[in-house]
Amino acid sequence: MLSYSTQLIEDDDIEAVIETLKSNLLAQGPKVFDFETALCKYTGAKYAVAFNSATSALSGAYHVCGIGQGDEIITSAISFVSTSNMFVDLGAIPVWCDIKLDGNIDENRIEKLITSKTKAIVPIHFAGKPVNIKAIQKIAKKYNLLVIEDAAHALGSTVGSKKIGSFSDMTIFSFHAIKPITTSEGGAVLTNNKDYANKLKLFRSHGIVKKKLWNSDMISMGYNYRLTEVAAALGISQLKKLDRFISKRNEIASYFDERFKNEKLFLTQKIEANSISSRHLYPVILNPELQCPKEEIFIELQQHGLGVQVHYKPIYQNSFYKEKFGEVSLPVTNDFYRSEISIPCNQTMSMEDAKYVADTVLDILRKYSHRGCSF
Repeated sequence: MLSYSTQLIEDDDIEAVIETLKSNLLAQGPKVFDFETALCKYTGAKYAVAFNSATSALSGAYHVCGIGQGDEIITSAISFVSTSNMFVDLGAIPVWCDIKLDGNIDENRIEKLITSKTKAIVPIHFAGKPVNIKAIQKIAKKYNLLVIEDAAHALGSTVGSKKIGSFSDMTIFSFHAIKPITTSEGGAVLTNNKDYANKLKLFRSHGIVKKKLWNSDMISMGYNYRLTEVAAALGISQLKKLDRFISKRNEIASYFDERFKNEKLFLTQKIEANSISSRHLYPVILNPELQCPKEEIFIELQQHGLGVQVHYKPIYQNSFYKEKFGEVSLPVTNDFYRSEISIPCNQTMSMEDAKYVADTVLDILRKYSHRGCSF
């Protein structure tokens, strides 16, 4: 089955892991530092702090900047739950901002949501497409707010000549198996703030500093959120290939863009001329007439060998969030969820695969287009 996104592990990745497994250090050795250094060189950020997952990286970012009880965080609900879970766990309150039909936060709706309790804006680069980060930063500067980017989809994405990871107070990346590169599980926080970087290093390792010989001292709260040497070795090897992976994904996405440009049954995500998307996902946004048979469409696409997925159920529709914060309904966010299907687009695919995906998607959607919705 052709997956909507997948990893590509090659022989040199395997050799890098084997070499590390044969070394004396499997944890807290030089590979993590080397990986962090490589991330800084690639993105242009001054500091990178690696974690054992993007979720723990989010937790670290929210902790070290002082987010806490009663703080309001403006964010989008079209994301995996960890984006919000990690600040809700600190007692902060999500303030949901509606999105645009590309899946990204609508920067024009942010300012009216700001109150005296607002602490930060957390935008998500959906599918790898950069948000309008300059507009968001302008708002944040006006109201003295933090900007913490959830860039789990967007390692390698750029705006102008700058890579995502070098813009904001902190940026979180994911190295989960199906992300632009993988360490199997893993994440990182990138920042230009030295104080944040030092606090993040403490936070990921029990808040402990080592002193002389066996002596150490816990000086702040922390956890074991460290990335292993084995994972870092894989990350170093994978990062060397990131531009090749993204180029392949964009080649396939460009083919889809051309095949779908005159379609009336769905929309696709448009990438601005001054931006590059990592193309972690290729989302198709169904027209209203296809929303009712979406489950049937989804099943039939899978039956034809397309490993499609839906990204995402709005976070506020989950039972936990309904019970804790009450019912929320945002029109574009809700419509996006009813409409979105992510189709296969990854670096393991051939152009023959891409043609099969496009042909199959078009055939199946046209088959259901006459069905419509009856209310």
